[in-house]
Amino acid sequence: MMKAAHDPDFDAWLAHQLACSTAGLLACISQVGIVKQRPGFGQTMRALPGSIVASPVLAAYDPDPDYFFHWFRDAAVVIDALRLLHVDGQLGREALALLHDHARFSLALTRLDGRDAVAQPGRRAAVASDFLQFLRDDAELAQVHGDAVAAEARVNPDGTLDISRWSRPQHDGPPLRALALLRWLDVPGLPADLAADVAALIRHDLGFTLRHGHEPSCDIWEEESGHHYYTLRVSAAALIAGAAWRQAAGDATEAAALRSAGDALQDRLDGYWMADGGTAGYYRSRVLPDGRDSPKALDIAVILAAIHAGTPAGAHGPADPRMHATLARLEALFDAAYPINQGRTAARGPAMGRYAGDVYYSGGAYYFSTLGAAEYCFKAASCATAGEASAWFARGDAYLTTVRAHTPASGELAEQFDQRTGVQTSAKQLGWSHAAFISCTAARRAAAA
Repeated sequence: MMKAAHDPDFDAWLAHQLACSTAGLLACISQVGIVKQRPGFGQTMRALPGSIVASPVLAAYDPDPDYFFHWFRDAAVVIDALRLLHVDGQLGREALALLHDHARFSLALTRLDGRDAVAQPGRRAAVASDFLQFLRDDAELAQVHGDAVAAEARVNPDGTLDISRWSRPQHDGPPLRALALLRWLDVPGLPADLAADVAALIRHDLGFTLRHGHEPSCDIWEEESGHHYYTLRVSAAALIAGAAWRQAAGDATEAAALRSAGDALQDRLDGYWMADGGTAGYYRSRVLPDGRDSPKALDIAVILAAIHAGTPAGAHGPADPRMHATLARLEALFDAAYPINQGRTAARGPAMGRYAGDVYYSGGAYYFSTLGAAEYCFKAASCATAGEASAWFARGDAYLTTVRAHTPASGELAEQFDQRTGVQTSAKQLGWSHAAFISCTAARRAAAA
């Protein structure tokens, strides 16, 4: 480990932003006072305890996107950051109460059945004529029950199924949630009833991942169907961690099944390496049907997989030289592509996006991408030798300096800061952005200890 250089001004900003991001994170959880109107779909909904909205700021693509949904992936990232705040002493029993609400809300979701939604009288009549094109087909919605619920990508925060057309299935949410909840089980002092509900939800998510982790699904950005590095990486990590949990509980048979499936998925990741002169290549983010190439092959999702999986040692983690090469390729990509990166000083890292040619809102930069790169550097510092650790740590701080430059004094973090102007854009007060800051700074503290 290493000692970080002391910069009182930078340290003060980190503390201030941590307080802002803590408040921003909590504003996404159990926001039962928020009522969302979707008149085009004839819907009025109020968030239930335990739901986690991607953003609590209501919008309807006017111009900001409508993010008043409980995304399984985003919720898992948020609930993991909640743990970090609790372990660090930023939050006390409030965090345990929120976790319990989340576990009960999530367990209730497993009983959803699209056939019930289809059977509701007047379902289509309540939808405005110009919104019928966005309404899910009855046949598709009727298939959503059992395992298909966990593959939904998102549900409404009032505990009902999303009735709009969307990219499905999505298989990264359950393993990511299992990983977050397995870490919660290691937190001392969990009440017995809370631990039981958390364990039940983990069993559900591991079962889903065991049955479906090898199947194609949509990528982390819900854009292309195929086999994706991110999904495989977090699925493998969840199954392997779940195997250790079941082994410790004395269930050797289940542990062996989980371990075997996890190892098989992990082995597949080696095939995602795109060699380009030794370690100058990169891990591609996806394998599409029929072997089709994708312009999104070089994708920050690979770096996010390395930090979300939570296994630093060995291949496909922060200590992997091939992962280092992937980050370098991404840095070069966004350094050249984004006008806000032009002429940056050595003290700033490049603002990072998702992939080349992104056209969503400003096409990046993204807070969670830039913070994810910083977190990766801090975790790499924790794995490195003393000499290399200092360089990795400074690299992480350079990314944080860029985030600081594009964060207002209020500490608000949207989804993006415009690649040309640096102005915040897309969804405001994104829970994932705040969670990324919390986990990044936790990794920084661990590396500096």
